[in-house]
Amino acid sequence: MNRIHKTISLFIALMTCFLLPAQKTDLVQYVNTLQGTNSRFELTRGNTYPTTALPFAMHTWTPQTGVNGDGWKYQYEKDSIRGFQQAHQCSSWTNDYMVFSLMPVTGTLALDQYRRAAKFSHANETGKPNYYKVLLDNGITTEISPVERGAHIRFSFPKGKASFVVLDGYTGMSGVEIIPKENKIVGYVSNGRFSHKNFKSHFVIEFDQPIRRYGIWENHNNENRTNETAGEGKGVGAWVEFDPGVKVQVKTASSYISAEQAAFNLKNELGQFKTVEQTKHAAWKIWNDHLHRIFVEGDNEDDKATFYSCFFRASLFSRKFYEMDQNGNPYYYSPYDGKIHEGYMFTDTGFWDTFRAQFPLNALLHPTMHGRYVAALLDAYEQCGWLPSWSFPGEGGSMIGNHAISLLADAWAKGIHTFDPEKALQAYFHEATNKGPWGPSNGRHGWKEYFTLGYVPYPEYGEATAKTLEYAYDDFCGYNLARMTGSSFYEEIFSRQMYNYRNVFDKQVGFMRGRDKNGKWTPNFDPFEWGGPYTEGNAWHYLWSVFHDIEGLIHLLGSEEQFVKKLDSVFSVPNRVNVGTYGYKIHEMTEMQMAEMGQYAHGNQPIQHMIYLYNYAGAPWKAQQKLREVMHKLYNATENGYPGDEDQGQTSSWYVLSAMGFYSVCPGTDQYVLGSPLFEKTTITMEDGKQFVIEAKGNNAQNVYIQSAELNGKIHTKNYIRYEDIAKGGTLTMKMDDQPNKKRGIRPEDRPYSVSFNR
Repeated sequence: MNRIHKTISLFIALMTCFLLPAQKTDLVQYVNTLQGTNSRFELTRGNTYPTTALPFAMHTWTPQTGVNGDGWKYQYEKDSIRGFQQAHQCSSWTNDYMVFSLMPVTGTLALDQYRRAAKFSHANETGKPNYYKVLLDNGITTEISPVERGAHIRFSFPKGKASFVVLDGYTGMSGVEIIPKENKIVGYVSNGRFSHKNFKSHFVIEFDQPIRRYGIWENHNNENRTNETAGEGKGVGAWVEFDPGVKVQVKTASSYISAEQAAFNLKNELGQFKTVEQTKHAAWKIWNDHLHRIFVEGDNEDDKATFYSCFFRASLFSRKFYEMDQNGNPYYYSPYDGKIHEGYMFTDTGFWDTFRAQFPLNALLHPTMHGRYVAALLDAYEQCGWLPSWSFPGEGGSMIGNHAISLLADAWAKGIHTFDPEKALQAYFHEATNKGPWGPSNGRHGWKEYFTLGYVPYPEYGEATAKTLEYAYDDFCGYNLARMTGSSFYEEIFSRQMYNYRNVFDKQVGFMRGRDKNGKWTPNFDPFEWGGPYTEGNAWHYLWSVFHDIEGLIHLLGSEEQFVKKLDSVFSVPNRVNVGTYGYKIHEMTEMQMAEMGQYAHGNQPIQHMIYLYNYAGAPWKAQQKLREVMHKLYNATENGYPGDEDQGQTSSWYVLSAMGFYSVCPGTDQYVLGSPLFEKTTITMEDGKQFVIEAKGNNAQNVYIQSAELNGKIHTKNYIRYEDIAKGGTLTMKMDDQPNKKRGIRPEDRPYSVSFNR
């Protein structure tokens, strides 16, 4: 009988293994949230901070090494932490908003951000999407796990020593109330730029240990009022003391709508979790499922770490700016008009960066969310009178171009029809024929001259050549949206303007160039000179900013041969810099030179699509080689992981798309241009469960060239695939080799879309 029981038990165990679903691979393990944190004003390796958050969450959390108000809130080179912040920052250059921090203190109470700071070592630090942990040198351990609108934190104090938690109200107005009997602090902070004057973040903080002592303090004068329970003013904060040596769990959540909504957010999102471990596991599952949307296979573990670290970063933007009411319906405080509205709203992105790859990646993986996003663009237009261009959280107007139309046209081209296209075109026409009150990308600088002369004149307007190029692309997007939706009026208008890029091309020098209102070219032309008519770049970078008409650009340069030669020259000319109108060496210049790839400045956005342009001129194999070089040379999963600013997920999204084997050269169309896949096999799981598989047979670090390709079993000679090809599921199979196939993808009909040839 014993043997029979053992046999039956073994049979049951084996059957269980077959019948239970296979355990998903832990992809969260590959993510390093410290990727790109070794940055400073002079040199950027990402300008990131160790973000602990859920995908696209309204709030994130991070350790703070910088002083209050410093855009470089966390720098890898620093050795002390002064707080753990609720954060929203998407660029060091724009700083942050609606920030407060909590800091554990042991021994003697220290309130000031300098005196309370505690040293730490990266050897005692863990940075994962679902869990941040650090052991400070003073013996305190901090752990953080996220929910969408808050966090679950645990401070473990050394035994026998006093245990304090300090709340810092940051740089603006704040109000706090300590409720000792409920072991709770409630309040608000109001800091940051680009928002309505009545904008606040209401917070609630609950402790699972009894508060023994407490007080109110002000960080601008370090005044401490022991035993007071409430205060309001600039930088007002609070402190609480617990029993010596305790482990105290902290649940915190915030709302932009009301204190009552903050309390509901805490109950709704954290009420089910009794321990940090439970919150950590729930966040792990969310992230692991999310990362499995793109499952890569291959032998190189370092490549996987880089890929999933980039995919994590790309999955933080744009952030949700809406909250759920008690009936499960979305509503939000508008940063544009200061009112409460029903529906969805998103923020924390600059379209100059993110129209290129971050949104085309979201459109592919998250069409429902993206549909809500583009619909919300028109809600924002109604609330502030302008389409957003750089929302943080309201309109900042930073950088150049009117790229909201790129998102709208791109969504429509890909079948995401969640908005009224006529209303979108009206909004864009308003944008293109006015100058708004904020920054260079709110409306248009030089819009009258652009329409009458066909270009923005320089030096009458700064960055004029770059603006002309980006306006022409945006006008193409307006044209294409009008064409797709049968709006002949706008189609006619924008069809005339989308070729304006031709008016700033000087065939004598072979570059896009500044010209004044009388048509004269800017004298003393130097293609290595930065600034002036260009934005954060030079003539080598902006020559390629004709996303919608590369064949037209080939014609300007004379021939395909000349075009390919010019592309080659980007990498072969010296990497020298003329600082031009900047007057000093900005970090983008340093990063380009560090890359040692000639004038290829991948650390900044304008040239990031350029390598893919070989596909338009009969030399796709050159793109394949250079793309793999960039992926291996300029990216990794460490604190030095990026070749420049990682702006709101754009540079990460470039890597994610490129590692899969394609890229969105011209958002506003349904095409993704082929490159060279990094992995042997990539499985993309769509929102509806369909899968698109990319097989790269024989792929390795040397075999970077596509010998042949098949799409769903049929020979595929084209240098692009369509959105629909991916979204409906299927298989793209490529055979890879270490020698190029110079006969594949060279016919005119194999080339990606250009408007002047209408393919």
